[in-house]
Amino acid sequence: MKALLLAAALTLCAAAAQAADWRPLDPENGLVIDTSKGRIIVELVPEVAPAHVARIKELARAGFYDGQLFHRVIGDFMAQTGDPTATGEGGSQLPDLKQEFLFKRSGSTPITVVARTGAFEVGYIKSLPVLTQSEDLMVMKADGAVDGFGLFCPGVAGMARAGSPDSANSQFFFMRQVNSNLDTKYTPWGKVVSGLEVVRSLQVGEPPAAPDKMTKVQVLADIPAAQRPSVELLDPKGAAFKALIKKNDVANSFDHAICGFELPVKVTGG
Repeated sequence: MKALLLAAALTLCAAAAQAADWRPLDPENGLVIDTSKGRIIVELVPEVAPAHVARIKELARAGFYDGQLFHRVIGDFMAQTGDPTATGEGGSQLPDLKQEFLFKRSGSTPITVVARTGAFEVGYIKSLPVLTQSEDLMVMKADGAVDGFGLFCPGVAGMARAGSPDSANSQFFFMRQVNSNLDTKYTPWGKVVSGLEVVRSLQVGEPPAAPDKMTKVQVLADIPAAQRPSVELLDPKGAAFKALIKKNDVANSFDHAICGFELPVKVTGG
């Protein structure tokens, strides 16, 4: 019931929002994934995982992901893809990546804090829900930056890996539900801003009997203007979103409670 009320509040908030409350999805940091079940649009967040975002964009631009299967889909957990062998053992010819489980938050980090407790704060970097140390601790740090990490809420995109923390390569997954056990153990690099229902509709199995696939994966900027979808997100820094936070008393909630809030999105064209 609480989730339904929050969703209704978000819908009302979006309807009442003014033009200034919306922000466009940066085409260079948007990923459009057409699948056998529909379209998924992801916002890439290089502020949190620059090397992983660069890898996803490089492989997408090379056509590496086109036609690849969702080879491992667990109902209340996640949907995994990005393996050309569809066995869970494959990857690209590029070197493995060093983990980016944590990121540094400085005074210039574009974060919107929505809840505070003790020495920690929860909020958004773009559309990605994050938890960081309090900004009050920055003065105690030699580099003026505190540690933070992405929260594995529904729709968060994370990099799959083997046993070594530094073994991520090309495989990735989309969260279907919240799972805090992945926090600080896997690298989050983006957030589904449109198409979470598609992620949740993918055929389940390890592997699925009839797996769904990614038919085409493109960086939004690479799609010709006439065919490119227009994507706008309700800006956490805007008045409409702040009114929603105040109305629902989110400041008194914490940690993965933020997972119950989906930022409204407007997608047209394409």
